[in-house]
Amino acid sequence: MSLTRVLLGLGSNTGREAHLCAGLDALAGMLSQMRCSPVFESQPVGIKSGPFFNLVVSGYSELPLGELVRRLKCIEADNGRYAPDRKGLPLDIDLLLYGDLVGNFDGLILPRAEILKNAFVLWPLALLVPDTLHPAQQRSFAELWQAAQIEQQLGPVTFTWGDQLLTPATLILEHSGL
Repeated sequence: MSLTRVLLGLGSNTGREAHLCAGLDALAGMLSQMRCSPVFESQPVGIKSGPFFNLVVSGYSELPLGELVRRLKCIEADNGRYAPDRKGLPLDIDLLLYGDLVGNFDGLILPRAEILKNAFVLWPLALLVPDTLHPAQQRSFAELWQAAQIEQQLGPVTFTWGDQLLTPATLILEHSGL
Protein backbone atom coordinates (compact mmCIF):
# COMPACT_ATOMS: atom_id res chain seq x y z
CA MET A 1 0.00 0.00 0.00
CA SER A 2 1.25 3.50 -0.74
CA LEU A 3 2.06 6.07 1.90
CA THR A 4 0.19 9.36 2.19
CA ARG A 5 1.64 12.41 3.91
CA VAL A 6 -0.56 13.67 6.72
CA LEU A 7 -0.42 16.77 8.87
CA LEU A 8 -2.19 16.72 12.22
CA GLY A 9 -2.93 19.44 14.77
CA LEU A 10 -2.88 18.39 18.43
CA GLY A 11 -4.15 20.37 21.39
CA SER A 12 -4.90 19.91 25.08
CA ASN A 13 -6.05 22.18 27.89
CA THR A 14 -6.15 19.74 30.78
CA GLY A 15 -3.31 17.46 31.79
CA ARG A 16 -1.65 19.07 28.81
CA GLU A 17 1.78 17.43 28.96
CA ALA A 18 0.47 13.96 29.79
CA HIS A 19 -2.24 13.96 27.14
CA LEU A 20 -0.04 15.36 24.37
CA CYS A 21 2.68 12.82 25.17
CA ALA A 22 0.13 9.99 25.17
CA GLY A 23 -1.21 11.21 21.83
CA LEU A 24 2.29 11.42 20.36
CA ASP A 25 3.11 7.93 21.64
CA ALA A 26 0.01 6.54 19.92
CA LEU A 27 0.71 8.43 16.70
CA ALA A 28 4.31 7.19 16.64
CA GLY A 29 2.89 3.68 16.32
CA MET A 30 0.73 4.70 13.33
CA LEU A 31 2.89 7.09 11.34
CA SER A 32 6.26 6.66 9.69
CA GLN A 33 8.84 9.44 9.52
CA MET A 34 6.92 11.33 12.21
CA ARG A 35 8.17 14.81 13.07
CA CYS A 36 6.82 17.34 15.55
CA SER A 37 6.68 21.12 15.58
CA PRO A 38 7.55 23.18 18.62
CA VAL A 39 4.79 23.37 21.23
CA PHE A 40 2.88 26.60 21.79
CA GLU A 41 0.64 27.83 24.57
CA SER A 42 -2.44 29.67 23.36
CA GLN A 43 -5.65 31.06 24.71
CA PRO A 44 -8.78 29.06 23.84
CA VAL A 45 -10.72 29.85 20.67
CA GLY A 46 -14.46 29.26 20.63
CA ILE A 47 -14.71 27.79 24.13
CA LYS A 48 -14.28 29.01 27.70
CA SER A 49 -11.38 27.19 29.28
CA GLY A 50 -7.83 27.43 30.42
CA PRO A 51 -4.94 27.83 27.98
CA PHE A 52 -4.03 25.12 25.48
CA PHE A 53 -0.79 23.51 24.45
CA ASN A 54 -0.75 22.99 20.67
CA LEU A 55 1.59 21.46 18.11
CA VAL A 56 1.56 20.03 14.62
CA VAL A 57 2.74 16.56 13.58
CA SER A 58 3.89 15.49 10.13
CA GLY A 59 4.15 11.87 9.06
CA TYR A 60 3.20 9.25 6.52
CA SER A 61 0.33 6.79 6.80
CA GLU A 62 -0.67 3.74 4.82
CA LEU A 63 -4.21 3.99 6.18
CA PRO A 64 -7.09 5.08 3.94
CA LEU A 65 -8.63 8.41 4.97
CA GLY A 66 -11.67 6.96 6.76
CA GLU A 67 -9.62 4.47 8.79
CA LEU A 68 -7.10 7.14 9.78
CA VAL A 69 -9.89 9.40 11.05
CA ARG A 70 -11.41 6.48 12.99
CA ARG A 71 -8.09 5.71 14.67
CA LEU A 72 -7.50 9.37 15.54
CA LYS A 73 -10.89 9.42 17.28
CA CYS A 74 -9.89 6.26 19.19
CA ILE A 75 -6.72 7.98 20.43
CA GLU A 76 -8.82 10.95 21.55
CA ALA A 77 -11.26 8.60 23.29
CA ASP A 78 -8.42 6.74 25.03
CA ASN A 79 -7.40 10.10 26.49
CA GLY A 80 -10.86 10.98 27.82
CA ARG A 81 -12.04 13.24 24.99
CA TYR A 82 -15.55 11.79 24.95
CA ALA A 83 -15.95 10.96 28.66
CA PRO A 84 -19.27 12.29 30.01
CA ASP A 85 -17.61 13.72 33.13
CA ARG A 86 -14.53 15.19 31.46
CA LYS A 87 -13.14 18.53 32.51
CA GLY A 88 -11.69 20.58 29.67
CA LEU A 89 -10.39 19.09 26.46
CA PRO A 90 -7.86 16.36 27.28
CA LEU A 91 -6.78 15.68 23.68
CA ASP A 92 -7.92 17.05 20.36
CA ILE A 93 -6.40 15.69 17.14
CA ASP A 94 -7.39 17.42 13.90
CA LEU A 95 -6.51 16.06 10.49
CA LEU A 96 -5.22 19.17 8.72
CA LEU A 97 -4.05 17.63 5.44
CA TYR A 98 -4.24 14.18 3.89
CA GLY A 99 -1.95 14.25 0.89
CA ASP A 100 -3.16 16.91 -1.50
CA LEU A 101 -6.87 16.18 -1.05
CA VAL A 102 -9.19 19.16 -1.38
CA GLY A 103 -12.93 18.88 -0.80
CA ASN A 104 -15.60 17.30 1.35
CA PHE A 105 -14.96 13.67 2.25
CA ASP A 106 -17.94 12.24 4.14
CA GLY A 107 -18.31 15.48 6.08
CA LEU A 108 -14.58 16.04 6.63
CA ILE A 109 -13.43 19.21 4.85
CA LEU A 110 -9.81 19.11 3.67
CA PRO A 111 -7.64 21.01 3.97
CA ARG A 112 -8.98 22.03 7.37
CA ALA A 113 -10.14 25.66 7.46
CA GLU A 114 -8.50 26.26 10.86
CA ILE A 115 -5.10 26.25 9.16
CA LEU A 116 -5.69 29.77 7.88
CA LYS A 117 -7.67 31.01 10.90
CA ASN A 118 -5.61 29.98 13.93
CA ALA A 119 -2.06 31.04 14.72
CA PHE A 120 -1.64 27.93 16.89
CA VAL A 121 -1.98 25.85 13.70
CA LEU A 122 -0.34 28.05 11.04
CA TRP A 123 2.77 29.07 12.99
CA PRO A 124 3.72 25.45 13.89
CA LEU A 125 3.09 24.44 10.26
CA ALA A 126 5.34 27.26 9.04
CA LEU A 127 8.11 26.03 11.35
CA LEU A 128 7.70 22.30 10.72
CA VAL A 129 6.98 22.21 6.96
CA PRO A 130 7.71 25.74 5.71
CA ASP A 131 8.00 24.81 2.03
CA THR A 132 4.92 22.58 1.89
CA LEU A 133 2.14 24.08 -0.19
CA HIS A 134 -1.37 24.50 1.14
CA PRO A 135 -3.21 22.42 -1.51
CA ALA A 136 -6.05 24.92 -1.99
CA GLN A 137 -4.06 28.16 -1.64
CA GLN A 138 -0.98 26.95 -3.57
CA ARG A 139 1.23 28.99 -1.25
CA SER A 140 3.75 27.61 1.22
CA PHE A 141 2.96 27.55 4.91
CA ALA A 142 5.90 29.91 5.48
CA GLU A 143 4.39 32.41 3.01
CA LEU A 144 0.94 32.04 4.53
CA TRP A 145 2.32 32.64 8.03
CA GLN A 146 4.30 35.67 6.86
CA ALA A 147 1.14 37.19 5.33
CA ALA A 148 -1.22 36.16 8.13
CA GLN A 149 -2.98 38.81 10.16
CA ILE A 150 -4.34 36.68 12.96
CA GLU A 151 -5.20 38.43 16.21
CA GLN A 152 -4.21 35.70 18.61
CA GLN A 153 -1.61 35.58 21.34
CA LEU A 154 0.51 32.52 21.67
CA GLY A 155 4.06 31.69 22.55
CA PRO A 156 6.43 28.75 22.42
CA VAL A 157 6.84 26.69 25.58
CA THR A 158 9.44 24.20 26.73
CA PHE A 159 8.17 20.71 25.99
CA THR A 160 9.84 17.32 25.99
CA TRP A 161 8.40 14.14 24.52
CA GLY A 162 10.39 11.07 25.46
CA ASP A 163 13.97 12.20 25.05
CA GLN A 164 13.16 14.82 22.39
CA LEU A 165 13.07 18.50 23.20
CA LEU A 166 10.36 19.72 20.81
CA THR A 167 10.70 23.44 21.39
CA PRO A 168 14.20 24.84 20.92
CA ALA A 169 15.39 27.25 23.60
CA THR A 170 16.29 29.77 20.89
CA LEU A 171 12.65 29.97 19.78
CA ILE A 172 11.53 30.57 23.35
CA LEU A 173 14.15 33.28 23.86
CA GLU A 174 13.24 35.01 20.57
CA HIS A 175 9.59 35.24 21.64
CA SER A 176 9.87 35.69 25.40
CA GLY A 177 8.43 39.20 25.16
CA LEU A 178 5.07 37.99 23.79
